[in-house]
Amino acid sequence: MASKRAAQVLRPAVNGFKASPVSLKHAVKPQITTRNLSIRAARPRQLNRVSTTAVRFASSAVPTSEGQLGRTGLYELHAKYGAKFVPFGGYEMPVQYSDLSIVDSHNWTREKASLFDVGHMVQHDFSGPGAQAFLERLTPSSLSSLSENHSTLSTLLHPETGGIVDDTVITRLPNSFYVVTNAGCREKDLAYLTEQLEAWRKENPDQTVEWKLRDNQGLVALQGPLAATILERVLNEKSASALSTLYFGQCMPGTIKGTDVEVLISRGGYTGEDGFEISIPPSATEAVTQYLLDSAKDELRLAGLGARDTLRLEAGMCLYGHDLDDTTTPVEAGLSWIIGKDRRANGGFHGDSVILQQLKKKSEGGGVTRRRVGLIIEGSPAREGAEIVNENGEKIGNITSGCPSPTAKKNISMGYIKDGMHKSGTEVQVVVRGKKRKATVTKMPFIGSKYYKALAPEPK
Repeated sequence: MASKRAAQVLRPAVNGFKASPVSLKHAVKPQITTRNLSIRAARPRQLNRVSTTAVRFASSAVPTSEGQLGRTGLYELHAKYGAKFVPFGGYEMPVQYSDLSIVDSHNWTREKASLFDVGHMVQHDFSGPGAQAFLERLTPSSLSSLSENHSTLSTLLHPETGGIVDDTVITRLPNSFYVVTNAGCREKDLAYLTEQLEAWRKENPDQTVEWKLRDNQGLVALQGPLAATILERVLNEKSASALSTLYFGQCMPGTIKGTDVEVLISRGGYTGEDGFEISIPPSATEAVTQYLLDSAKDELRLAGLGARDTLRLEAGMCLYGHDLDDTTTPVEAGLSWIIGKDRRANGGFHGDSVILQQLKKKSEGGGVTRRRVGLIIEGSPAREGAEIVNENGEKIGNITSGCPSPTAKKNISMGYIKDGMHKSGTEVQVVVRGKKRKATVTKMPFIGSKYYKALAPEPK
């Protein structure tokens, strides 16, 4: 149930176009629009620079340089619903909407469902006989054991150092790997992938790899406890019935009710709630999004970057450029679980000598000097850049993200701390505006996750 505060501020944002199966029927042909990539990939569609509003996130935003910003296919819809835009990842993106504050939007997501535009993220397809081996060179994931229509969180890695180029989700489709990377790393990632693919082709001429971008492909995240109920309403009967057996980390093709519009539905997200990320053909993105909103007027609201940031921090999820960067390895970041058993045994990925050594026991010369942790802060919230100190005032780490938690009603933060001080329950101090605040290392996520997972078989 929504809070009284949320109920008071809710109101129809606009009287606008109502999407329906009829309006969607001829939106697109059932196919994915792609572009082959060879040496250089295109930048986001450029538009005239507009006035934007600066806001404060759990992770402080990097100022956008003077120039032009891209827009996703939902920009006009955002404007219609009263979005306040900010520069993010090279795009003008909504931080919040006129009907809800950031905190109310956060709570709405936890209690009902919200729809996020994540079309600024970069969607790739890798195919061909060498695709799996190529991706296994760049990442520590066991893609050989990844089942069809299943996904895994992974990281692109730097050669030699094992530092994280970007975090990514990799999905095995019937004839390709679908890879989603961060908008803020777009230019860096495209240069990295181009360089790596050129080297691969020289070394492995018989193991061909085809790389395509899903240009202007829409991507929305439907998140919250009512997400499945809402999505079922806009899918045809066959697709809707299949949702009950689609579990966290799995995907399936789906068809919008009464149309020939095909979408790719992945169960998961960035909030800790049950939900879906839906990849939509460019010409149908706005109509499908409007159809979702119209199908659940009392249950679904658009949400922006502000709520997305606090939701992901409560869920203990990293934001690249803040909690992850080029100098951080998966082991330091608490992501050792993404390194497959066969990769630990055989290596064969970028930075394997560094990462595999870090996985070893200290008695064997392994380990790391710092680890990513969660912290509960007393008093004022600790933001990115705040120092973590021990009882003697010596610096032992730093905060990378932080905010007051609307759900837990506590000040939560994420950061890196000296190895040995990382155990849950360890008491430290954080310097906030020159004043030391008591803090306690705690396990993440800060609130329980609600992913839709298959029940484990009962023991015989």
